[in-house]
Amino acid sequence: RGADSKHAPIPSLLATAGVHHHLIREGLRTQTGLVVESGEPREVSHFALLFGYGAGAVNPYLAFDTLAGLVREGPLVHTLDIASAEKNFIKAIRKGVIKTMSKMGISTLQGYRGAQIFEAVGLSQEFVNRHFTWTTTRIGGIGITEIQEESQKRQQLAYPATPMTNSHQELPPGGQYQWREGSEYHMWNPNAIAKLQDAVRTNNPKSFEEFTAICNRENKSQYTIRGLLDFNKSGDPVPLDEVEPASAILTRFATGAVSLGSISREAHETMAIAMNRIGARSNTGEGGEDYN
Repeated sequence: RGADSKHAPIPSLLATAGVHHHLIREGLRTQTGLVVESGEPREVSHFALLFGYGAGAVNPYLAFDTLAGLVREGPLVHTLDIASAEKNFIKAIRKGVIKTMSKMGISTLQGYRGAQIFEAVGLSQEFVNRHFTWTTTRIGGIGITEIQEESQKRQQLAYPATPMTNSHQELPPGGQYQWREGSEYHMWNPNAIAKLQDAVRTNNPKSFEEFTAICNRENKSQYTIRGLLDFNKSGDPVPLDEVEPASAILTRFATGAVSLGSISREAHETMAIAMNRIGARSNTGEGGEDYN
């Protein structure tokens, strides 16, 4: 709540995890409870992460303020009162957090709090060691400096240097989960999807080649993990008698677990046949049986 034109907010998860691990290092964690009051949490994953990194309770005041505004003058006018809207929001978040915990076999919030059953992607080891101690981060990434810069950029949008601009009154279109023009890049974007749909609907091999070319370019892009990796080529070849044969390597391959009914019988059988031919394993059909 203390953010203004001169003070940029610290991300709530960073503050929570940082304080949580500092108290552990000082031997004071069991004597302290953490209540997070922030305008950031609004989705199930936000609450799950805060609980997972030590929060005992969360007050998403901005979410409640937004609901109140929607009831007073937005699409919820004459539909709900403020108390009912808040109750529905709390119920939805609670059910979502319980579902998230259940995926890890945890049934109580006490068992989930501070468990940090997460893996970081795109955060440096040094940063994680200090603020998200014991969390796995495999590929490295940004640290406190870059996070500070991002926070300051968002602050500048909210408090523009030129008072006449109205940029602070316009919310960005989103695009974190679905493609939006001018937002984050998505591999499943209109260009790729259009090529795939045309290839399937018209049996057009050229469209399919263009679609596969788009997908293959992801191997060299900087917004995928595989695009950041490369082969470490040795100058001296390894003797063939020391190389594991392809037939032995293929026995460790398996298809993804695809539930019966989520794809067609033909697709299940095709994958099973392919795996049998190369000596790998098929994991399709889990979750049900075909009684026909």
